[in-house]
Amino acid sequence: MRLEVRIAGFGGQGIIRAGLMLAMAVSLFEDKNAVQTQSYGPESRGGSCKSEVVISDEEIDFPKALEPDVLLVMSQAAYTRYIDTIKNGGTVILDPDMIPQRKERPNIQEYQVPVTRIAEELGKTIFANVIMLGAFTAITNIVGAEPMKDAILKNIPKGTEKLNLAAFEKGYEYGNKLLAERK
Repeated sequence: MRLEVRIAGFGGQGIIRAGLMLAMAVSLFEDKNAVQTQSYGPESRGGSCKSEVVISDEEIDFPKALEPDVLLVMSQAAYTRYIDTIKNGGTVILDPDMIPQRKERPNIQEYQVPVTRIAEELGKTIFANVIMLGAFTAITNIVGAEPMKDAILKNIPKGTEKLNLAAFEKGYEYGNKLLAERK
C-alpha cells in the first residue's frame, strides 16, 4: 500500500505544518511509514507552497508524490497547478471560497469544504489548515481522528489546544456531513 497526499496553497496558510501533522499522525500514532517533503516560493507569505506526504505499510523508497491519491488545495494558483496531477479515482478536498474557478474532472471525487470561512467563524483564519485536516480525516479515513488530534497537539503553541481541537472537530463534522450527503 502506498498513498500519496499533496497539500497545496500559499505561504501563511499552514500548508507545511499540515503536512508535518499528517505525517506524524500516521507514523507515530498509527504505526505506518510516512515521509513528508515540502517546497515553497522565496516569499514567506503569499507565495506558492506545497507539502507532500507519502504513506505506506512498507519502506518508502521515493519520498515525492508523483500522482497523488488525495489533493488538499487551498488556493486558486495551487488548484490550477496541481488538479491535473491527481490519480484517476483520487480525491480532491478544496476550499470553494479560495478556488472560484474549477474544471470538470469526472474521474475524481471532489469535496468542497469552506475552511477559510469556518476558520473566520472561529475567530482566526490561521485554523484553516487544522479544519482541512479534520475534513481530510473524516472523508478519506486514511488516519484516525485520535491519532490526528494527538499530532495536532504536538505541533501547536501552548495555550491554543482548545481552539485547535475545536477547529479539527469543525472540519471533521463537515467532512462527515459531506459523506452522509453522498449516500
